Amino acid sequence: MLNMSEERKTKKLSTCSPSLSSSALAEPSNEQPEKDGFYVLPPFLVLIIQRYEGETNEGQFHGEGVACFEGGHVYKGMFSEGLMDGPGVFTLATGLKYEGEFVRNIPMGQGTYTWSDGSSYRGEVYNGIRHGTGTYKSAINGVTYSGQWHHDKRHGKGTVYYNVEKTSWYKGDWVMNKREGWGVRCYPSGDIYSGEWRNNLRHGEGTMKWPNLGQEYVGKWRDGAQHGQGTYVWTLRRADESQYSQSNQYKGDFSRGQRHGLGTFYYAGGAIYEGEWKNNKKEGQGKFTFTDGRVFEGKFVDDQMMTANSNEKRTPTPLGTFPLSETGLPVLGPHMALNIDCLLDKIPERKRDTERKQVEFVVLRQDMELKSIYSFYSRLGRAHSSDNTFLLSRMQFWRLLKDCNIHHRGITLTQIDHFIREDENSAEVHSPVTTFLFQQLLSYLVIVAYHIYSNVMVSQKDLLAACLTKLMTDDILPNAKNVKGLLFRQPEFAVKAMSYRKRCWEVYQAYCRDNAPRRDDQTMTCLHLLWMFKDLHLLDHKLTTLRLLEIANAENCDNNPSSCVDLEITFLEFFEVLLGCAEVKCQQVSEALGEDRPQSGSDPEARMDLPEAGAREEIMQTTDSSSPSTGTSTDQDVGSQHVKTEISETPQSAEHTEELRGEGTCVETSDTEARKDQDLDLEQRIQTVHQFFNHFLFPAYDHHQLVTRKMNEEKPPLVAGGQRHITVAKAQEMVKGTL
Repeated sequence: MLNMSEERKTKKLSTCSPSLSSSALAEPSNEQPEKDGFYVLPPFLVLIIQRYEGETNEGQFHGEGVACFEGGHVYKGMFSEGLMDGPGVFTLATGLKYEGEFVRNIPMGQGTYTWSDGSSYRGEVYNGIRHGTGTYKSAINGVTYSGQWHHDKRHGKGTVYYNVEKTSWYKGDWVMNKREGWGVRCYPSGDIYSGEWRNNLRHGEGTMKWPNLGQEYVGKWRDGAQHGQGTYVWTLRRADESQYSQSNQYKGDFSRGQRHGLGTFYYAGGAIYEGEWKNNKKEGQGKFTFTDGRVFEGKFVDDQMMTANSNEKRTPTPLGTFPLSETGLPVLGPHMALNIDCLLDKIPERKRDTERKQVEFVVLRQDMELKSIYSFYSRLGRAHSSDNTFLLSRMQFWRLLKDCNIHHRGITLTQIDHFIREDENSAEVHSPVTTFLFQQLLSYLVIVAYHIYSNVMVSQKDLLAACLTKLMTDDILPNAKNVKGLLFRQPEFAVKAMSYRKRCWEVYQAYCRDNAPRRDDQTMTCLHLLWMFKDLHLLDHKLTTLRLLEIANAENCDNNPSSCVDLEITFLEFFEVLLGCAEVKCQQVSEALGEDRPQSGSDPEARMDLPEAGAREEIMQTTDSSSPSTGTSTDQDVGSQHVKTEISETPQSAEHTEELRGEGTCVETSDTEARKDQDLDLEQRIQTVHQFFNHFLFPAYDHHQLVTRKMNEEKPPLVAGGQRHITVAKAQEMVKGTL
């Protein structure tokens, strides 16, 4: 090693800087990356040597050596004829380091750049810049690019991962740092586009798939949106609409992401529209072919048919409600045929065909929403199934009626059971496990609508259609899917609670009244419910008579608990009363489970409180020496909250188009504490119900049944069936006295 003479220390070297996209070569104030994590820097540096230690030849740097430059830059490696040449390591004062091959002071060949923040490039270098094939990794946001480069820009074939998880990526062609040509883009949501690109936008022929929505588009694109000829498919999920997979499909013109121009729409149910479109709506001349073969051909305005009225003026008519065709074909297919002969018998014979067809038009207009409602309620209380092919049970049908406040219309659920009874010899008129097909639900809603609204709609031309329209408009559509009550409002809890249904149905049947005209027509009243709780010694200072009646009356419009003693209740209402009593009687279970809950996380809105029925009176313990007092915890209000059930239904939006997200860091937020509280609340409810059924109700019922059998063996019952017969007036008097 030789030290350079003083005059050699100020020798100038002109060299290309490693002009990679990193702030390491820039001034500290300029260390700001571009939006994709890359940088652009000045390509050349003029280096002045301050000191050199190493080998020389004929007075020039030659061989291995170390050169220190003004500004704090350092080179360690091979020299040739006074120039950096061969393998070496160049470190700038800002922290950027190049390790690789040099050719006459210029980084050239294979090399690695490492920045002070940890970012790196490994690959081919030409004139100090990325050129050829190489891989760049950003330590700032996890962006990586591996592929071809041209003059420091992504150019050619390459792959970018936009996040560390590698859920957001692009593989394909690049032109000067932009996606251009053919490529595949996977978005963080899981949506995938494969096709042509221009200027970083979807442009040309391409296919976009939205797996979570069950949608796909194949066709032309312009500036990131569907534009030109294309085909869009919406796959309808079996869990949302039917027991079988179906799809809607549109083939035709698009403009700026919307159906616009000429196109054909194939509906999942079999209907077809061919004609003109404007801004995603039928507009202009078109032909609509219904599933039964009927055809309307004419003008459409704002997605509606324009039909001629008696004055030969064109008026809009929603699909499914235009005037009857001359063919006389049925409106609904066989899978939706209505069984409403019991209602048509009440209508003059000459009007029956018209009445049937007009009410079928109303059903057809609400077809998709009714299918969605059927699917929604058929899943309540049921564990997930691989195919989600469920039939609606009577218990779920009752819940639908109560959610829509049908029992506030002067009709009870037990009366509805009789109205919709199809077989007079059926022994399961009130059975909660009886199942209904979709077409049966349609018929039942027509029947219910008639019995509620026939008196107020009697002046209408088409009585059945008018009644069903009013039921759908006033009751079903505004309220359906807003689940109330104590059983189904939490899906996970409902699945657990339903495991006690069979045994509770046995208890319900045992206490049904015995003076019904038919054995299979037995129902329970609130009075029988009171006698049951008294016989089983379940009433105490927490679960008093008044408290029990308040729970039973929670969803009724009459706030006076004592007025409901003669009210007939279905098994659903009976079962939900038991769940409410469990919350009151077994409160100590919840208290024990909730000891670990953070005090600051308590929410008074989370309690299941009953609506106030006037001024709340202090509930006194029932004065019955045979009723044991169990537990010491305080009284708790239990009732019916209106809670949206957590069964998601993804809307099938025809206009859905993926918005390009920023390709930086994806920030995800978590709500761990809230989820923990929800899980704890769910566990408390499940344990409370388990405690009530297995430690109170079922043992007390079994004991009472055993004692009753023993007594009946010793002497005949005073009253047939061993049940109590008492007048309503006497019952109300007894209840008031107890309160």
